[in-house]
Parts: sequence; C-alpha cells; structure tokens
Amino acid sequence: MILVTGASGKTGRRVIDRLTAEGRDFRAVGRSSEPPFEWERPETWPAVLEGARVAYIVHPELAAPGAAEVIAEFAAVAGSAGVERLVLLSGRGESGAEVSERAVRESGLAWTVVRASWFAQNFTEGLLHPAPGGGVFALPAGEVREPVVDAEDIADVVTAALTDPRHEGRLYDVTGSRLLAFAEMADEISRAAGRPVHYAAISPDAFRELLTPHVGPAGAEMYVQLCAEVFDGRNEKAGEGVREALGREPRDFTAFCRDAAATGVWSW
Repeated sequence: MILVTGASGKTGRRVIDRLTAEGRDFRAVGRSSEPPFEWERPETWPAVLEGARVAYIVHPELAAPGAAEVIAEFAAVAGSAGVERLVLLSGRGESGAEVSERAVRESGLAWTVVRASWFAQNFTEGLLHPAPGGGVFALPAGEVREPVVDAEDIADVVTAALTDPRHEGRLYDVTGSRLLAFAEMADEISRAAGRPVHYAAISPDAFRELLTPHVGPAGAEMYVQLCAEVFDGRNEKAGEGVREALGREPRDFTAFCRDAAATGVWSW
C-alpha cells in the first residue's frame, strides 16, 4: 500500500490519478482526510502510516528551518510502522531542501529523491494565478533563466518511483528541456492565452510586501530568501531526470501553455 502525503497539492493529486488508473492500493492524506495528517502534529502520523509499505513525502516548506528534523522524525516513525521505501519531492537549488534529502537518504529505508525545478503550474494553480492586475506577475528573479517543469512530468516520475523498486537509490533532477527567462515565459503565456501577460522584475522588498497579506510576515520572508537563493543563476541548466526515469523527453512549456489556455484558466 502506498501513502501519499500532500494529496490535494499540485503533484499529490496527479500522483493519485495515476495510482487510481493503475489500480494501485493507496491512502491519500492531508489535513481534511480521514484519518487526518498534519506535519506539525506527529500524533497524526501513526494512523496514516498503518499498513503502508511505500510513502510519498511532500512537505509544504521543505526549505524552512526545522523541516529536515521533521522529515527525519517522520522517516523513523514510518520505518517503525513497516514502511520500506520513501519517495521525497525536493526543490532544486535549495540548500535547506538538500538537508531534508540527506535525512531521507540516512533514514535506513530505501529511497528516491525527485528534485524538481520551477513548476509550470505556478502560473495556473499557485500564488501567480490569478495574475495580479489581470495580466502581470511579479518576481524578484531579474533575467535569470529556469528550465521550467510541468507537474505532469513530476507526477509521472514520482509514480514510477513509488511503484517500481528499480528507482531505489536514485536522485532525479527533474526539469524541462529549455531554459526560459520569466519574460519569455510571459510571452509564451500571452501567445497561448491570446491576451497580454507581462513579467515585472521587482525588488525583494517589493516582493515581501506583495506576499505578506497572503502568507504572513514569516512566510513572506522565507519566500524572499528562497527566491534570492534559487534565482541566483545556480539552476540555469536543464536536468536529465525525466529522461533517466522515464526514457522520454520532458513536456515542453509551449505545450503546457496551449493546454492551460484551452481550459480558460487565463480568462480575466
């Protein structure tokens, strides 16, 4: 049986769709599941782990202080409950996330790490949608380029790792195949949506002010620091994770934009 944490998130619900289609036995958990699961309440962990042999770990703030300790504790509880293999969703270029990766690798359980770049779905399901002002998204990213990845590809890699032990002991650097500046991403969205979308390169202070009403001062500061780290150019290289895990090319951002536009997600 496969445990899926973050069941309502961008990758979790896509993984659930795949496990359902394959007829796999799984338990999808989160705050509103029965039994409920909350990272900050370890007393909720044993019930959701009961009977599981594989677990997909999605922590909402993997780069936050203390997250690695929580992951290590969860891995220990999971091992005691009979879990044999862990699959961790990690963030590319995030030093804090790498500490959590180490906690999983040193857990004594079989493991796979899926280290993902900037999600294409941040433009359709995250804080950047709906775009502030109707057609503008703002980030403190300057002209840095990202190999933006489709969450559908992440879910395919994660599902393979959850269901096939041949992926044990692998770290997959999961990205798209093209490096795109955020202004170029805006151009791609504009062409697909048939309406202008613009990227505004703002300062960290302006970004903090923009985020604070949504995530609070501490959350805003965490995201500002995270952006300063991952948008410093360290991720300006495409990874091979999709090809290594699945034997195919990653889905292109143009295809993502076309399909997203067809749903009307960028209608304002």
